[in-house]
Amino acid sequence: MKQQLPKHDIVLLGIGHTNAHVLRMWKMHPIRDARLTCISDFTIATYSGMLPGVLAGQYPRNRMEIDLARLCAAAGARLIVDQVTGINLPDRQLLFETRPPVIFDALSIGIGSIPNCDDAILKSDNCLTIKPMQTIVERLDKRLNDLKDSISQRALHIAIVGGGAGGVEVALCLPARIRRLLGKQPFELTLVNSHKDIVKDVIPATRRRLLKQLENRGVQLELGHRVTQVTNDQLSLDDGRSFPADLVLWATSATAPPLLSQLQLPTDERGFLLTKPTLQSTAHDRVFAVGDTGTIKSFPTVKSGVYAVRQGEYLWRNLEHLLSNQPLENYRPQSSFLKLFNTGDGRAIGEYKAMSFEGAWCWKRKNRIDSRFMDKYQDYAPMEMPPAENDPAAEMRCAGCGGKVGGSVLSRVLKRLDVPSHPDVLLGLEAPDDAAVLKSPDGRAWTVTTDFFAAPLDDPYLVGRISTLNAASDVFALGARPIAALALVTIPEGRPRHQEQLLYELLAGSLEELRRMGATLVGGHTIEGPQLTMGLTMLADQGTESPRTKGRLQVGDYLILSKPIGSGVLLAGNMRALCRAPWREALLDCMLAGNEIAAPLIESCDIQALTDVTGFGLAGHLLEMLRSSQVSAHVELQRIPYLPGAEDLVEQGIESTLAPANRDVEPEIIASQHVRQSSRYSLLFDPQTGGPLLMGVSSSNVDMIIKRLAELGLNAAEIGQIKPVDNRGPTLYLE
Repeated sequence: MKQQLPKHDIVLLGIGHTNAHVLRMWKMHPIRDARLTCISDFTIATYSGMLPGVLAGQYPRNRMEIDLARLCAAAGARLIVDQVTGINLPDRQLLFETRPPVIFDALSIGIGSIPNCDDAILKSDNCLTIKPMQTIVERLDKRLNDLKDSISQRALHIAIVGGGAGGVEVALCLPARIRRLLGKQPFELTLVNSHKDIVKDVIPATRRRLLKQLENRGVQLELGHRVTQVTNDQLSLDDGRSFPADLVLWATSATAPPLLSQLQLPTDERGFLLTKPTLQSTAHDRVFAVGDTGTIKSFPTVKSGVYAVRQGEYLWRNLEHLLSNQPLENYRPQSSFLKLFNTGDGRAIGEYKAMSFEGAWCWKRKNRIDSRFMDKYQDYAPMEMPPAENDPAAEMRCAGCGGKVGGSVLSRVLKRLDVPSHPDVLLGLEAPDDAAVLKSPDGRAWTVTTDFFAAPLDDPYLVGRISTLNAASDVFALGARPIAALALVTIPEGRPRHQEQLLYELLAGSLEELRRMGATLVGGHTIEGPQLTMGLTMLADQGTESPRTKGRLQVGDYLILSKPIGSGVLLAGNMRALCRAPWREALLDCMLAGNEIAAPLIESCDIQALTDVTGFGLAGHLLEMLRSSQVSAHVELQRIPYLPGAEDLVEQGIESTLAPANRDVEPEIIASQHVRQSSRYSLLFDPQTGGPLLMGVSSSNVDMIIKRLAELGLNAAEIGQIKPVDNRGPTLYLE
């Protein structure tokens, strides 16, 4: 399907309640001629209203989480996981420390708030801030388990600092999690609040109910005192007193994140961005500040998620109106709203206007409200797309190395061609390998290769990095050192500003990786076309060493895979909004772990035979090595490392477009019917983008190479051994 660059760029910085509403609405009704980009520090967003229920064991942890990787994929939005460092308002750009800026025509900032630490000196690893909420459960569980191992003869001392709604709910629900993790381990729980009351914005009757519940749970109160210091084993107050604290949870009132002070926009006295009733910044009409991040100058309110939720519908309409030059709507905060406090025992305390109430029915009401809210954001069914003009399935065809032409097609074409030999070609199509090797007039050997593919992701910066690493992988597989690269880029039609930005991000990513490997960009060519593609021609110095070719495997060698496989099916799953956030993170880490980090091993461990595993999958590339070396191999499927989620997606029936063509090598594989029916067998044919090196090494070097690769952060594995060829010819035997 032909791509067209958008006329407008809408950017959501932070995916809290308000911006999340825009993302959900985009999934149902995307704005015409616009692109949506979501920028977050995490691939998971969390709903704070469900945290107490998670602590109390009423919900599994994932019930309070929104998988941004899947939701953005389902909505057709771009997700960038990185930290913004500033803003260029004249050029309408968000700035990052390492990656290129992102342009915007409309920007909504919703990065929330952080706990207020006042002047307290936090010196202890025992002090955990509630935010970032994406990690609080993991951090809390780890700390409790550590304490379980170190404290057994006395009661555990836990303090919660902050007596607002969040701190009180945590105090009521935390005991259930402590008992679940620590069993009968005794503990004491103290709630500390600098104000003389808890939950200032409730009526006295509601406060009395909350205090009664805290008393029933044995929670001790320290009210009207500010924490001045937290150390490894105690907490100090402003009246000079100190008391033991093995664990401190910091849940104080909201203050502005430091980033807001770096955005060159007006703020209130607490550092939050000042806005008009339309939610636009008072200084820039194309910048919105929502949720806790913004303060309406003419109508300030307390920081509460209920306002952020309601702002979502206004923000959505105002973004549409801004881009279509229509008048914007004013948001007026609601004067009252239902307040519900989870007590962690199947009951809740509620307040509406001047009424206070409690009971199991309150919990049921809260559960219904929270669950209905989360159901909207945990629906990852992809947005409906118009059918392609000629091929309804064309838009779902894989990119990256999964878009290559099948190996059997390529092989048949090369056999039909009459390619002349040349005296200066040391390695070419007479014995095809990962790259060609040419001889220069001075007798030096130079390696040259080319690689390109359609963008497998919607982030040009990452595409530039991955494309470069993928192209250079062939060079490293032959033991050469990259010197220079030529870029070949196809860019969709669009306005010059957007084409320029896309090309800039793409080449900036490419240059980042070229610099790491000691090479540079020396030229290239760019044209317009139906979809974004990028390729590079790499020139490398082979030096005086002969290339490490595919055909040097020796009987007795062991096969080592430098990192996991499964990128093809994960990229295919990502297109269908099935690639979960943790899977996506592992996938990107793997594709961005270039094979140059394994290059030093080639010399020091005398590795003679290796190849990089790319589009033809592990089976296809291994069989190329076996044919060239005239040997066979015995491989154990259970020893092959796989990326998280790859097997799950295969079992769901997902596969890369190229995978069926890669199965053409199956006649050269001997395996039982049980093995052939396994998901791991299917992944042998999965095309790899940024795939691993496959090495044949002597038995004496196996352990050392695995250890060295592990030190480099790679999950390498020995997967099998080379055996003599029999009357079947070069064959892959699977167990």
